[in-house]
Amino acid sequence: MKEFIANNRERIFDELFSILRIPSISAKPEHKSDMKRCADRIKELLLEAGADEAGVYPSDGHPVVFGQKSIPNAEGTVLVYGHYDVQPVEPLEKWNSDPFEPEIHDDAIWCRGANDDKGQLFMHIKAFEFMLKTRQLRHNVKFIFEGEEEIGSPSLPKWVEKHKEELAADVVLVSDTTMISEKVPSINCGMRGLAYLQVTVTGPNKDLHSGHYGGAVATPINVLCDLISKMQDEDGRITIPGFYDDVVELSAEDRAQLARAPYDEKEYKEFLDVKALKGEKGYTTLERTGIRPSFDVCGIWGGYTGVGAKTVLPSVAYAKVSMRLVPNQESKKITQHLIM
Repeated sequence: MKEFIANNRERIFDELFSILRIPSISAKPEHKSDMKRCADRIKELLLEAGADEAGVYPSDGHPVVFGQKSIPNAEGTVLVYGHYDVQPVEPLEKWNSDPFEPEIHDDAIWCRGANDDKGQLFMHIKAFEFMLKTRQLRHNVKFIFEGEEEIGSPSLPKWVEKHKEELAADVVLVSDTTMISEKVPSINCGMRGLAYLQVTVTGPNKDLHSGHYGGAVATPINVLCDLISKMQDEDGRITIPGFYDDVVELSAEDRAQLARAPYDEKEYKEFLDVKALKGEKGYTTLERTGIRPSFDVCGIWGGYTGVGAKTVLPSVAYAKVSMRLVPNQESKKITQHLIM
């Protein structure tokens, strides 16, 4: 494998960079054509790697890329999953380079999607190419790459149901997870689910001058911050009624098995550049990020945020909320608990 990489290094980087440069931001309608362009390029890469067939298929949203390779006397079928869409790049001022122009420094590729998930997706295509060219491939391989993972994959279930026969496999291989650390190769057995929504708080019928109305009306940003602060108690437990009703509580034996995973808290904090960790009382960091649900605010805004002062109370405030879910919790049900 190392010889293959060395002999094809320049080509491999060129191919990877060709998809990293495409701003396939699924959340923004103005990037619809980029989504199709990225899907088309991945189809080309699959065919060039040796797939028997590959195509770009429409869905109710962004297209799905599907390809496959069959071999004689296969020992089974592996289905490789990935996604080619990426998250928005804002705030741009936090970037030290163009988000869609790959740069290599600090032994890493810096570009939106280099990690999540174009890098992993591409890794599987190149591993497939290597195994095929060196006659080491012993399994049929299928690929499904979607374009809506970063927005919750709303169109994928319907597409999968329609194409379930083509997708039939013995095992699904996914590399869109994480590792305990860069020093510890890791196999994830599962990931938490998600309930995500935008909260809007509306107050007076127009923006108000703080000198005339400050202290007389409830301002939406204040109210929103107060609501958010009450979503968790002092022990880090989520206070939404019914939130924990369906949560699967792991046994002491399962928790002991999880605790065997190597974890260095000092290294963890240094990597994040934080002095302390915070979470639900009574659980370790690995448990908080693996077997326990969470409530977090991903964005909050309203009013004037430009340079200088503007003494105006906004009439509306907004927040985007992420709730990570564990086995038996259902996204729709949890969302209903929050908004009721």
